[in-house]
Amino acid sequence: MSRAKRKAKYQRQLQQDNTINFNQALKRKHIKLHPKSRNQEKLILSLLDAHTSITVATGPAGTGKTYLAMLAAIKAFRDGECERIVLTRPAVGVDDEKHGFLPGDLNSKMEPWTRPLFDVLREFYTKKEIARMLDEQTIEISPLAFMRGRTFKDAWIIADEMQNATPSQMKMLMTRIGENSKIVITGDVEQTDRTVHNNGLIDLCKRLETVRSGLAVCYMSNQDIQRHPIIDTVLEIYAT
Repeated sequence: MSRAKRKAKYQRQLQQDNTINFNQALKRKHIKLHPKSRNQEKLILSLLDAHTSITVATGPAGTGKTYLAMLAAIKAFRDGECERIVLTRPAVGVDDEKHGFLPGDLNSKMEPWTRPLFDVLREFYTKKEIARMLDEQTIEISPLAFMRGRTFKDAWIIADEMQNATPSQMKMLMTRIGENSKIVITGDVEQTDRTVHNNGLIDLCKRLETVRSGLAVCYMSNQDIQRHPIIDTVLEIYAT
């Protein structure tokens, strides 16, 4: 499907909901990717670069890694550059709960892990719109463990908290990319539940120390923290 047809399809989806919504202007607000630091600028340029198929963003909390990745994905979807957004992450770190022991369908089971990603979506879409997009799978939630054997075409894949992935899982994810797709990998190696020797994000960054065509690595630091100034102090406290 061409970019023009994808954009027209998106516009038709918006028109299907005739419910009066006084927050409509808020939900249709323009997406702005404005950097607040030099490293954020590098990340944004990589996200918007059509020749970069895989972008890796690593650094401390509050540097905008996930937020900018989601903004770029939503922008690409609205502009007709992709047909869907796929959200994934390793399902570890929530009180050691497993998918089978959590209530509801797969989307509900993944809710504890995907909440930060949906927080960004809610800035631009109503709950009803998000529910419809999930039903139509223009937004898809896929646990990292369920990605094996798949190929994603015309899609943006946002892989969050990937410091909790193994090297084999990281390789498996990146080989899922198909035609007209982009993968964005985010994570913070300082907040990992894995050892250095079994950490997929650390392993990938080492492998990408030399420039590779089509792949980009953006390193964020404490100077890039934008969430709240106190976060920098908190990180300094726990660094000692």
